[in-house]
Amino acid sequence: MKVAVLGTGGVGTSIGTKLVRLGHEVRMGSRSAENEKGLAWVRSLGAGASLGTFADAGEFGELAFNCTSGSGTVPALEAAAAGLAGKLVIDTSNSLDFSNGFPPTLFTGNTDSLGEQAQRALPTSKVVKALNTVTAAVMVEPGRVAGGDHDALLCGNDAEAKARVTDILKGWFGWQGVVDLGDISQSRGLESYVALWVRLYGALKTADFNIKIMR
Repeated sequence: MKVAVLGTGGVGTSIGTKLVRLGHEVRMGSRSAENEKGLAWVRSLGAGASLGTFADAGEFGELAFNCTSGSGTVPALEAAAAGLAGKLVIDTSNSLDFSNGFPPTLFTGNTDSLGEQAQRALPTSKVVKALNTVTAAVMVEPGRVAGGDHDALLCGNDAEAKARVTDILKGWFGWQGVVDLGDISQSRGLESYVALWVRLYGALKTADFNIKIMR
């Protein structure tokens, strides 16, 4: 499958690398098709990996992962919007504001989220928020924590899109548990959880952790 990965940071390279190794064709999107980190990623993988602008990647992919940094998410999606029309977009972003140091705050506040902003920027796309509650390495290899016995969380407005993302998380990345929280407004909770995540990271001294929903 042809997949767009928007963003050249740690999340984008982790997801892009996993997908290429699974046999997918991945085009990474950046503001510039000459982005050095993106070009280095292409050189490291060879066949199956390519780099373009956000618009190039959006047009290329049959589905897309948004892996851009929080403040860059809406501009990136707006740049790719024409190519992403009608497509599934898996949004991994968090609205983190580090302007006042660590720990970060959320620039969307309590009444909005980047997931909702992504859906507004892509009105005909099917945005599903997922994977933003774990570190990049765990996104693509959940087995590194408790043998995979923990849960991915997601939300979105389209039931079929969420079912597709559940299949992707389980079939491509190896997630065992996936919990659907509801519509895209539930991104507010998923993104707010990251405030706890950064404090757990500080206490545990590792990013290799996650939660399991117990009933």
